[in-house]
Amino acid sequence: MTQQNPTYRIAIGADHAALDLKAILKAHLEAQGHTVEDFGTHTTASVDYPDFAHPVCSGVEAGTFDYGILLCGSGIGMSMAANKHQGIRAALIHNTELAALTREHNDANVLCMGARFTAPYHATMILDTFLTTAFAGGNHARRIGKLGC
Repeated sequence: MTQQNPTYRIAIGADHAALDLKAILKAHLEAQGHTVEDFGTHTTASVDYPDFAHPVCSGVEAGTFDYGILLCGSGIGMSMAANKHQGIRAALIHNTELAALTREHNDANVLCMGARFTAPYHATMILDTFLTTAFAGGNHARRIGKLGC
């Protein structure tokens, strides 16, 4: 299921390993008309990924943002930090098929990717799929309810 090009409020954050990919995805989102708030980092100096995951996820939980995008070298640390938040369903995604499934079946609200494993072109395709795939509901809603988030 895909939606007709709505625009969203999106929070984005990355550590030093994903700074370049964050800039590419942010520009891509803004070119599509989305409102994007960049929670950093803004330099290549070594930083700790939870320092960026937590404010992004807090904003999504509060309803300030529709979705969050988190990037680090592997995507693993960001996804672990994100899923500590009660209202977050973060998914580490490597291809468009998984991006569609995590939205359709899991109603994911935070997309995590690893900059060392996802080329920019593929990352933009994954992001577009994530944002244009609707949640299917039905049995999937029951299952999400059992997650407690």
